[in-house]
Amino acid sequence: MSTPSPLQAFASRLGYAFSDVALLEQALIHGSASTPASGDNQRLEFLGDRVLGLVISEALLQADARAPEGVLAPRFNALVRKETCAHVARSIDLGAVLRLGRSEMLSGGRRKEALLGDAMEAVIAAIYLDGGLDAARDVILRLWQDRFATVKEDARDPKTALQEWAQSRKLPPPTYTLARRSGPDHAPLFTIRVDLSSGESAQAEAGSKRQAEQSAAKTLLTALLEKGD
Repeated sequence: MSTPSPLQAFASRLGYAFSDVALLEQALIHGSASTPASGDNQRLEFLGDRVLGLVISEALLQADARAPEGVLAPRFNALVRKETCAHVARSIDLGAVLRLGRSEMLSGGRRKEALLGDAMEAVIAAIYLDGGLDAARDVILRLWQDRFATVKEDARDPKTALQEWAQSRKLPPPTYTLARRSGPDHAPLFTIRVDLSSGESAQAEAGSKRQAEQSAAKTLLTALLEKGD
């Protein structure tokens, strides 16, 4: 029995068999590895973001028939944000098959939240184009299943939650600092560091300062709660 290729192994982890494997291959080409002949996954990312949003919106409405828009919106944002897509991507080791340029690879691109989140959306689009909305829905609901169980907690704004944590301990508000900006102008990456006056800190990277701040706040808050502080 022959050993499956990395792409076949990934499709198995994804839980979807492609009729047109070229769609999956396209979804895994980051801009740093693109050529005039190959292109990249940005167009698929654009489509996948919309497919994910439709499926998640539909699932939230079905899960809570009485929830008003003001309750549904933060839950939706928690489930479709780039950090969540990146977490899902890590759960199926998407980074192992992501095609990156040399510089991006050397800078740890396979672990970057923005790259993984974008690629996850592109993969969703590839499934949608290959098998239709039902196929995309099946994969999304299966991969996001655990996150639906915790979405009420995740829907809290991490920056607000961290500030409330600090205030409850009579600490000044957290401070956010831009540690680094990298990437091309059309796809920048921001690394934000959050610090508490008590000495704790964390940092995160994302495609916008706001996303990076939220992710850094969540990382720090999670660490504090795990310590029992």
